[in-house]
Amino acid sequence: MAKINETYEAVVVFSSKAGEETVGALTAKFDEMIKANAEEVEMNDWGKRKLAYAINYETEGNYVLWSFKATPEFPAELERVLGITDGVLRFLITVK
Repeated sequence: MAKINETYEAVVVFSSKAGEETVGALTAKFDEMIKANAEEVEMNDWGKRKLAYAINYETEGNYVLWSFKATPEFPAELERVLGITDGVLRFLITVK
């Protein structure tokens, strides 16, 4: 029996050191990945914000929020890919 789709939220903080072009490319990459594996995808780009504390000597990051419905297997794969991607400072995926 197939698992029921649940609603998830993913917040990703991209490194601002890389530049706007790299952040745009990473955002597009993950947006395509989420759209290919989920439904009802909404993306909200919060832009550059000051971090609460320095991460890898960086004090600012570009925040992006995705809201989507997917099976439980996809968020695990998304976490794996986010964890090994250069330019991603932090991420959090939660069930809404």
